[in-house]
Amino acid sequence: MILGDIINLTVSSLRARRLRSALTALGIGIGIAAVVLLTSIGEGVQRYVLSEFTQFGTHLLMVTPGKTKTAGISGAVLGTVKPLTIEDGESLRSIEHVLGVVPVMQGNAEVEFGRRGRRTTVIGASHDAPVIWKLKVAVGRFLPADDPGAARAFVVLGSKVKKELFGASNPLGSRVRVGGESFRIIGVMESKGQFLGFDLDDAVYIPTSRALETFNREGLMEVDVLYAEHADVERLQASIKERLTARHGREDFTIVTQEQMLDVLGYVLEVLTFAVAALGSISLLVGGIGIMTIMIIAVNERTSEVGLLRALGAKRLQVLVLFLGEAVTLSGLGGMLGLTAGFGIAQILKLLVPALPVQMTWPFVLFSLALAILIGVVAGIMPARRAAALDPVEALRAE
Repeated sequence: MILGDIINLTVSSLRARRLRSALTALGIGIGIAAVVLLTSIGEGVQRYVLSEFTQFGTHLLMVTPGKTKTAGISGAVLGTVKPLTIEDGESLRSIEHVLGVVPVMQGNAEVEFGRRGRRTTVIGASHDAPVIWKLKVAVGRFLPADDPGAARAFVVLGSKVKKELFGASNPLGSRVRVGGESFRIIGVMESKGQFLGFDLDDAVYIPTSRALETFNREGLMEVDVLYAEHADVERLQASIKERLTARHGREDFTIVTQEQMLDVLGYVLEVLTFAVAALGSISLLVGGIGIMTIMIIAVNERTSEVGLLRALGAKRLQVLVLFLGEAVTLSGLGGMLGLTAGFGIAQILKLLVPALPVQMTWPFVLFSLALAILIGVVAGIMPARRAAALDPVEALRAE
């Protein structure tokens, strides 16, 4: 029996049992489609989150008040956490390789112009914010480098706030009320879009000291630091820790680099992608069991056929290849069906839900196809070996 005969027998066997073959391939197809679709969504979410965080640059670190640690006794008896101040942030400017510092205070307040008002996000920042956060001014200028302790009442509007309050008019020089206080508009930002659901265009920027007064706060939310690309990050962290510890008397703050945040996010998203792929693999397992069951039934139904083939001179290896080929063909067809369905559903989701990040990755696609074929081999090997081991005489006697 030559290879052509094996192929003809395989195809004719699958055609003779069209419904059974289609249902078996469908089981594998559903599993492959689930794996492709879920991993595509997981990969898309991972790329989306990473792109969101890296749009502000990759050489940033953040200092926040309070030390993240585990202690044996409560620290409340020994002392309290000192607030992180503007002066703390300004003291970091003199550290080697530090390119810019933004003391940050954020809140929500009413921004009013004439009879129009809009409740929006108010961000207290310094003149370094456009450089550190990669922002661009569309009209006018950003906040000046005033004395942090005596900053003037200037405000820079986000593009959406400007549109809502002024329409097509030029707002420069006009005065708005932010949280009940009067501020003069000196600039309008270019549209930046959203950051993890937060609309960066629906915000206004005022000096940090003014923001502390507006929200009646003593300390900052955080201090963002931009450092040189060639800087030794560990040494820089140590320098910042030494400087702030000297000012506070103890280490009551936390320093986190953007790389650390991205590493944590990357790990979480990789686990998420693996989890959704595992869920899809359950369908593949069910499909593999289906192939094995169908092939066992096929061997029982075709015992006399195997006996005839063996009597005509077919070798055990050829019988093994015959039944194994049927299983691999079923899984391969199911795999191609699943890839087509998964890709099609992913494209439909992109059209229906543009905000949903879906990213097809060829390594996953090729892996899914290889996995489908492997399932066919594993599921078909036992029934195929059983068929090859049949005694020709006993097989011919079977009904």
